[in-house]
Amino acid sequence: MKTTTPPSCPFHAGAARSAPASHPPGTWPPGPPSGLTGWRFLRAMSRDLLGALSAWRDEYGGMVHLRIWPEHQIVVTDPERVRELLVDHHDALVRWERAIEVFAQVHGHSTLTTEGAAWRTKRHALQPAFTPRAVQAFLPAMAHAADAAFAQWPRSDAAWAIESAFTSLGMDVIVRMMFSSGIVADARDAERAVHDVAVAGNAEMYWPRSWPDWMPWKARKRRALATLDRLIDGHVQARMALPRAEWPQDLLTRLLALHVGDPVTWPLKAVRDECMSTFLAGHETTAAALTWWSWCMAANPSAQAAARAEVDAVLEGRLPAAADLPALDYLGRTLQETLRLYPAAPILITRRSVRPITLGGWQLPARTMFGIPLHLMHHDARWFQQPDAFRPERFAPGAPAIPRGAFMPFGTGPRVCLGQHLALAEMTLLAAMFLQRYMVEAPAGMAPPKPVFNITLRPETPLTLRLTART
Repeated sequence: MKTTTPPSCPFHAGAARSAPASHPPGTWPPGPPSGLTGWRFLRAMSRDLLGALSAWRDEYGGMVHLRIWPEHQIVVTDPERVRELLVDHHDALVRWERAIEVFAQVHGHSTLTTEGAAWRTKRHALQPAFTPRAVQAFLPAMAHAADAAFAQWPRSDAAWAIESAFTSLGMDVIVRMMFSSGIVADARDAERAVHDVAVAGNAEMYWPRSWPDWMPWKARKRRALATLDRLIDGHVQARMALPRAEWPQDLLTRLLALHVGDPVTWPLKAVRDECMSTFLAGHETTAAALTWWSWCMAANPSAQAAARAEVDAVLEGRLPAAADLPALDYLGRTLQETLRLYPAAPILITRRSVRPITLGGWQLPARTMFGIPLHLMHHDARWFQQPDAFRPERFAPGAPAIPRGAFMPFGTGPRVCLGQHLALAEMTLLAAMFLQRYMVEAPAGMAPPKPVFNITLRPETPLTLRLTART
């Protein structure tokens, strides 16, 4: 599957260059009047983040200044400026401290939450496990997990809980890759825990500090964190109890090899943190994308039929292998278009500049914050005609070129998603196996599901669709 972001370094190849300063220091891009503090912007964003950002973008342009005392934030939605920020100025940026504080409650000090030399060390050590070649080794485990899961799905259901089913499947796949075992019997508990942690984390983002987790009203979050800790810590401790000669070749063994080789840099706590991040990000991206893809297939029967015909022609009824995925070209386009309409991470983690930078001609001081809402860029009519329509042909050879940076569901720059190759391969394989076995329809009179942002993008109410097994 093609993206507009190259998968490998150097990130500066062909990057946009910083425009010369054309505005005097001390001036800011246009934006809504803030009043005394601008805190009303926080209320608007907590109610409907994507809606508020979209309204400001439409009124003020691709760089919008929000004065939210004591901070200055620039919301950047112009593709050229986004690449200029994340590629040319990447070494002048850190992630927003409050977001990292909230994420660290679950992820610890993993690659997701670290900065500087610690992040570079972790990223360099983990990169070999997520290259396209390394990902191929996991495809048989993915296929067998999907085959077992689909065998348990009903042959017909007028209101099948497809979102929950894809979430369970995503969890099972990532647990097999990480720990060489399927998801345990309390999969429903794990699913609820992930949801509760995401909702709690998203709510806490809008406050400068969090109430302690022992407060009575945070019991659900406490239970969720305990459930996830038992899941991850249980696998790590069970592996450590085995003789090394019996360790299977999976992601946990790769991490424990780092621990054995350098226990100072890679203590067991660091192994646990990376396992937690891989589990959460590894299944959530795929589950969210396949949930939205199933809706797009149900709402667009002709696209579903074309993708199914391609799958049948390429696979001829067998399980997909690595060599088959590039041939599933149209299926890949349906997934790309789904990621455009419903990016799993619709807003990148806010950045902060550690020194003055010039962006789009504006001279911005150190400590300026930058928000990058990918969802708005993916729905901009300047880059995508009929932006709310499902049109996989946007990504076909010969289609009008998409401006570089306008479509980047996995981000860009040195912080581009470490697991992008894994996610794309897994989504393609699972979608192909689904189409081999099932047809999906929207129940009569069903309204399009409303996207809701809770760290990732999910339907406001759990998605159910009409499921029918192929004869």
